[in-house]
Amino acid sequence: MKTPPQLPDLPFTYRDAERAGFNRWHFRQLLDSGRVRRVLHGVYQRADLPDTTEHRALAAARVMRPFEVLRDRTAAWLHGVDTFEFRELEILPPLETSVFRGHTRARRWRCAGGERDLRPDDVMFIQGVAVTTPLRTALDLGCRLRRRSALAALDGFMRAHGITHQQMDSELVRYRGRRGVVQLRELVPLADPRAESPGESWPRLEIIDAGLPAPTPQYWVREHGRKIFRLDLAYPMSRVAVEYDGREFHDSPEQEEADRLRRKWLRDRGWTVIVVDKDSFTPEALALWLGELRSALRMAA
Repeated sequence: MKTPPQLPDLPFTYRDAERAGFNRWHFRQLLDSGRVRRVLHGVYQRADLPDTTEHRALAAARVMRPFEVLRDRTAAWLHGVDTFEFRELEILPPLETSVFRGHTRARRWRCAGGERDLRPDDVMFIQGVAVTTPLRTALDLGCRLRRRSALAALDGFMRAHGITHQQMDSELVRYRGRRGVVQLRELVPLADPRAESPGESWPRLEIIDAGLPAPTPQYWVREHGRKIFRLDLAYPMSRVAVEYDGREFHDSPEQEEADRLRRKWLRDRGWTVIVVDKDSFTPEALALWLGELRSALRMAA
């Protein structure tokens, strides 16, 4: 009796699967059934294996050339910092790489190759894969991403990797004259490791840009000395909260009911709760909830 083919224990390409004995139809069945998931363009992994930094690095190694360095959002992904938009989690954005001096930039499908003035201390290796360090990646994204996403990246790297304002400030001189450096200089002082998701960084920046006082991220509401609820953004003295409803945490009936009861508890105790979501950043929506926030703070003064 012929032994059925076995999926590799590490990230693999379709060609690897063919060598293991899988044909195209069988492989498609594995993908559709969820037994295999796509990690990067052209790289797959068994769905029962953990999504670790090591596995991500091994996945990248399957489609990288030896002299390439992962940079920007792909580097952030490897470092465990989320900078992808929600829709990109389905289409998988291209691999972003740079090359060491003396090599030709990558020109292949689903790879955004480029050049970058990298020093040796800008690069580290994870499972043999060259990637820009957390500090270099954070600052590059602070220049290159749109303003809200750039602040979220800086917040994320401070939280996940312990990067400090002092470390970022010390590197800013290298960015003089680069595209995006003005934005980077503005955002570095605003970065805060207490923000736990991009959805908490975005409204905080809009509040600051509107000329309102900066709220406190991740504030615990206490009753009789006991921690009750943690708020995304809060003005404790004014009893005003701004909560972000992310799709991944607030889309089930149970979660919606828990949010309703939580916010009722807060309002019954004198809190004003303003709820925002991914659709709250158009000019019209911003004017609405920022106006509500301004009025709530004025009334509490």
